[in-house]
Amino acid sequence: MENKFYIVDTTLRDGEQQAGKVFSKKDKIDIVKRLDSMGVYQIEAGIPAMCKEEKEVILSMMEIKGGCKISTWNRIKESDIYHSFDCKPDIIHISAPISDMHIYKNLRRDRKWVIDSIKRCIYIAKEKDYEVVVGLEDASRAEKKFLVEVCKIVKSLQVNRVRYSDTLGILDISSVKENVEEIIKECDIDIEFHGHNDFGMAIPLSLVAYRSGAKYIDCTIEGIGERTGNTDLDRFKSIMKYYI
Repeated sequence: MENKFYIVDTTLRDGEQQAGKVFSKKDKIDIVKRLDSMGVYQIEAGIPAMCKEEKEVILSMMEIKGGCKISTWNRIKESDIYHSFDCKPDIIHISAPISDMHIYKNLRRDRKWVIDSIKRCIYIAKEKDYEVVVGLEDASRAEKKFLVEVCKIVKSLQVNRVRYSDTLGILDISSVKENVEEIIKECDIDIEFHGHNDFGMAIPLSLVAYRSGAKYIDCTIEGIGERTGNTDLDRFKSIMKYYI
């Protein structure tokens, strides 16, 4: 029998980035209730730094949720973390750019800035006793040595899970297997896999990530999400029936 896996649903964050997809407050509450009833482990509820209304909705989710955990998504900005405190979530997710393309070309920063920013944000959240997950944005294009270095740093700061994000949906099966296994071996840290469906590979890559040791898999309802979407929740759960 394979190890148990945990679903992290990001319908309300990444799913809502699909073109033309907008959820009302009622929609969001209904989605949380549905996902909770399905036994989803964690729901990524939104981005508190966006606006006051986003915070209010997340607070409402915290009031009506059952056994699931609610997380908020944050950039590596101290102000984002303080916005998340207003929502009192179960988990604070800190998303950090990890590829040189993203760091140097898109943000015009450097690796030291990334590491220093991660450390500051983790410290602020941990000081308030929050569970923290660090997202490795664009991990599929990152230099492996730097990727491992960051994972070791966050593990030393008592962060026990990182999100390996195939932000552009470009990974293949052998790369997922190799990368997930190496991070776990080198860093002794839990992996959450976040796949995109640009080449129709989100579900098979999520399955390979799980079989390579990733305990957490990101999904969305009906696979909605940025560009061509994410891993379809119902389809992935159906496939996983054969593995647990």
